[in-house]
Amino acid sequence: MPALSNRISYFTDSVIRRMTRIANTYNAVNLSQGFPDFDPPQELKKALEDVAKGDIHQYAVTWGANNFRQALAEKQSRFMGLPIDPDSQVVVTCGSTEAMIAAMMTVCNPGDKVIVFSPFYENYAADAILSGAQPIYVPLKPPEFSFDPNELEDAFRQGPKALILCNPSNPTGKVFSRSELILIAKLAEKYDTFVITDEVYEHIVYKPFEHIYFASLPGMFERTISCSSLSKTYSITGWRLGYLIAPAHMIDGARKVHDFLTVGAAAPLQEAAVTGLKFSDAYYEELREIYTDKRDFFLKGLDSLKLKYSVPQGAYYVMVDISEFGSKSDIEFCEWMAREVGVAAVPGSSFFKEDVHHLIRFHFAKKKDTLQEALNRLEGLAAKAKERKP
Repeated sequence: MPALSNRISYFTDSVIRRMTRIANTYNAVNLSQGFPDFDPPQELKKALEDVAKGDIHQYAVTWGANNFRQALAEKQSRFMGLPIDPDSQVVVTCGSTEAMIAAMMTVCNPGDKVIVFSPFYENYAADAILSGAQPIYVPLKPPEFSFDPNELEDAFRQGPKALILCNPSNPTGKVFSRSELILIAKLAEKYDTFVITDEVYEHIVYKPFEHIYFASLPGMFERTISCSSLSKTYSITGWRLGYLIAPAHMIDGARKVHDFLTVGAAAPLQEAAVTGLKFSDAYYEELREIYTDKRDFFLKGLDSLKLKYSVPQGAYYVMVDISEFGSKSDIEFCEWMAREVGVAAVPGSSFFKEDVHHLIRFHFAKKKDTLQEALNRLEGLAAKAKERKP
């Protein structure tokens, strides 16, 4: 039999999704894969119920239903401070996962280089491989996960076609400052580089930090493909509704890629989601307050357990240091913790290009009762880890 494609040997299945399967196996509290265990807004559930009874069950327009694109453009124009044309500057995708690979395949030729900050969401490395691009990794240095400007410019000197910017960041919760973004913008202009943003946590940012859309910086809309989704903002990760926003000529290319990747996102879900896109600004302020409360509650619990962590500025993840437990493998540690302690996390090494094995990622997009149960189980972590040592 002929050999399979070489490219599939360069990456594994998703470690994040694998940890969910392990959590399910051992009935562990799943703080690994980032999805809520609480309902989306009731208005969205009611809208979906109404749509299910209607006749919107066939293909929508390939690049997104007209009313969805219109509502999305109005909402994002308001928050991004840019006039977005729903007919020429938007593509609706099957989640931000498709948005990112579509963006990569739109701007990159096989052999092109792409700058990726490390740690990074695991899909980016796979996206680069699938699109034939070569990643150039630039480290983000704890505890603030800031980058060295000289190291970043060294990466730009290698002639990359694009830079991938996750802001707020998964897995660290870093929110890039205006000065950091301006520096990236100047380098992108100097070296004539595209920027692909992943901004799915755009509305989950903790005071005093502020999310600044990269495309809103002077001169940057012309070279930016902004990727995001409705998954995190409206607690509908299973609806798989994402999008690209970019100048018309880039969108023309992205529409071709999207058309042959998935044809289009689910028509009934787009119709129902229009309700959420029309929420007032009060919804997004309340969302910030809800997640601020969850973050503070969970971090206070980690403090009581004397676990070391980096305080997230945005998103709903926290990186925890497990050095004290003496484990040489964070992967093996997370599997053991799910089995013996009953809490599932993601091994940090799945996010780093560097040789990092002392960090794990928890997420706190859960009901308080769920978070409390996880904290209760983690009370036994130190004792069980001590017993586990040779």
